[in-house]
Order: sequence, then structure tokens, then C-alpha cells
Amino acid sequence: MTQEYRQNNSVAPLRNVVALVELIERVNQRGPGLPGIGVFHGWSGYGKSTAAVYASNRFRAYYVEVRSVWTKKKLCTSILKDMGIQPAKTVSDMVDQIAEELARSDRPLLIDETDHLVDRNMIEIVRDIYESSGATIILIGEEKLPRKIAAWERVHGRILDWVPAEPGQIDDVSYLAPIYCPNVTLDDDLKARILKESHLSIRRISVNLERVKEFAMTRNISTLTAADWGSRTFFTGEAPTPRRAPK
Repeated sequence: MTQEYRQNNSVAPLRNVVALVELIERVNQRGPGLPGIGVFHGWSGYGKSTAAVYASNRFRAYYVEVRSVWTKKKLCTSILKDMGIQPAKTVSDMVDQIAEELARSDRPLLIDETDHLVDRNMIEIVRDIYESSGATIILIGEEKLPRKIAAWERVHGRILDWVPAEPGQIDDVSYLAPIYCPNVTLDDDLKARILKESHLSIRRISVNLERVKEFAMTRNISTLTAADWGSRTFFTGEAPTPRRAPK
């Protein structure tokens, strides 16, 4: 747990962590009568969930990551579990419990993988929670989430702001290197190559930094250059081509 917190704390300068933190602050500090739901959206691998975990620690937010098979009851019981509250018997009563706790505690609610709620026609329950609590609620999901929400006018009208997660940059590689590749100094050319071959994905950058660490450890290298790495490949996310069947 200590290691997990240290790593989460270390990702604070990542640009998408900053973007989510600023969104939560903006919704928290909204003026009277303004809507209180924010949306953080972007392509898979851009580090949205990493940002969500960091933000939930920073703001002491309640946090839930939706699964594709969840029902309304499962959503509510999961939120209440994070709140440390024994769920009531009905979904209606559980929504009231969630809303009461959010209003009492003045803590935000972060809902990750929100696309599943829209796809399963469950997004209206978020509006119910918001209307009953007036709390800050942040919906986190894939790039097309805003377009999906637009089809639900009563939810769409409660959105204060839409913030897109951005692709990784060279600074993100530098921030992640001490986490996934500790005690190894990387030259700028190698960092640039990692960024390019990771296709700007924060997740793949992390995977490739782990590979670099293993390479350096097996050779007892503390400083690594692009020349040292040579023609070795990085993880790009592309599926391998089928191999020829043995004869």
C-alpha cells in the first residue's frame, strides 16, 4: 500500500493527472446554480484511470470503476461499499443513501468506465444521485463518451465541462522513468524513441520503461542510450502476425 501511494503520488506532474485535478477543482468551485458534473474522456492507454486514482487520493473522493456486466444495484452497492455504508434493500433507497453521504461529506464522486453505464441505459441513475446531492460528480470514459452522453439530454444538461485526456509527451516519459525504470538514467534520444514507438500511450510507455529496466539490470548498466538499446523492439500494442504452421 505504501509503494502504491508513493507511485500514485509520483505521477502528479503527468499532464492528464493535472487536467483531471483542474477539472475537479473547477467543478468544486462552480458558482451557484451551475451544473456539477464533469466529464474526463480520451482514448484507451492515455492514463485516465491512473489520473483517477491519484485524484481520488488527493480529494478524498469516492471512486468506483464500472464493469460491463454491472446492474444498477451492483453500481449502488459498490459505491456504498467505498463509502463504508451498509446498502439498503432497494435501488431507490440506495440512491438516497449515496446522495445523503455525498451531501454530508462534501466529497466528490468519481465514476470510471462510465461508457458501460451509457451502453446499458443506466446513466440516468447518475443524474438521480446528482440531483439529490448537489455533489461534484466526475464521469471518466473513452473518447466517444461525450457523444454518447449527448443522447441523454437530462444528463447532458448537467455537464459543467468536458475535458479531453491528451496523448503522452516527452515530459511524461521523464516523469514515469523513475517509477518504472528506477536507478537508470536514459538519454533524450532513447526517451524520444520510447514515446514514438509507444504511440504516445501512457500505458505502453510504462510497459516499455519496464522493459528498459530489465535490459539495464541484466547488464548492470546505470546509464542507457538509444545506441545501447540498438535495434531491439519496443511494445507497440500491435498484434503479432500469424506464424507459419510447422511442417
